[in-house]
Amino acid sequence: MKVKILDRYIITKFLGTFFLTLTLFIIIAIVFDATEKLEDFLDGKVPLSEIIFDYYFNFIPYFAVLFTPLFLFVAVIFFTSRMAYRSEIVAMLNSGITFNRMLLPYMIAAAIVAGLNLYANHWLIPNSNKVRIAFEDEYVGYRPRNTGRDIHMQIAKDQYIYLESFNFDDSTGYKFSYEQFNNGNLIYKMRAEKIVWDGKTGKWQLKNYMLRTNKEMKETLVTGRDTFMSYKFLPKDFEKKLNEVYTMNARELNEVISELTSRGADNIAFYEVEKYKRTSFPFAIFILTLIGVSLASRKVRGGIGLHIGIGIAISFAYLLFQQFSQTFSTNGDLPPVIGVWIPNIIFGIVAIYLYTKAPK
Repeated sequence: MKVKILDRYIITKFLGTFFLTLTLFIIIAIVFDATEKLEDFLDGKVPLSEIIFDYYFNFIPYFAVLFTPLFLFVAVIFFTSRMAYRSEIVAMLNSGITFNRMLLPYMIAAAIVAGLNLYANHWLIPNSNKVRIAFEDEYVGYRPRNTGRDIHMQIAKDQYIYLESFNFDDSTGYKFSYEQFNNGNLIYKMRAEKIVWDGKTGKWQLKNYMLRTNKEMKETLVTGRDTFMSYKFLPKDFEKKLNEVYTMNARELNEVISELTSRGADNIAFYEVEKYKRTSFPFAIFILTLIGVSLASRKVRGGIGLHIGIGIAISFAYLLFQQFSQTFSTNGDLPPVIGVWIPNIIFGIVAIYLYTKAPK
């Protein structure tokens, strides 16, 4: 009976402190964000209802999930340090409750938060980001998209295209070429000075083109001023819109990765990092919880302030290390799944070490 009361006490303190800390941070973040964007809201004459319901109702869950591990760690450090400072943990251990048993309610509360975080990362946040990012694109510091340059892309097996540049304003590309291979041999090549997307027909208009085909020992060459062709790519495929990945739920993200893989695109790692991060980040909640309890359960001279300071330093070190590993995965040769999980592995080892040193 006493153990059940203890479980409810720790879980209530854990979740209560976490949600209170996170709520205070969100309120501060909204105030700073509103101050920064106030001029954009006024210049765009944005209706108050859109600011509240389209933007901030979707702003809150995005930032809440983004900073969940950080503030959960601070919450664990804070209330566990208070328990240690008031000798509550010593009393628990002296009453016969083992440290492992005391950890159980912490892990139950961590599992609740991690489960919510996992669902939000894969489904809730991408859907809310669709509305939030669309609002920002329309009203907040919108800038025209830059023209793509030197675009190489595989659109199907043995089929490649190249564009020297592409202008999204009028869906026009320059210095276009399309090549088709068979067993490593070039059998078809289309070149054009200009290529324009025709939305009505769903085809590409090629201007000043030259078509060369090779069949067995026969080569043909055809030139012309204007023709229409159907290709397996659209203007949006040339657009590098980084925010778009944050609006894709789990199913949509897997479909994009599969499509890019079939085309042989060179930016697949960026999407794979986002996919794996959505799972690894919630898992970090268990690691940071174990670190927090192991670190803060010992009564020290510095008290709560020292524990919180160490806790914040560790949490920021985790976030910084995570950013470095993701950068190496996106821009280097480190496999995305390894780059995303390396911080959890390293800090998991730290958590196990601190756990062995915790008061038993």
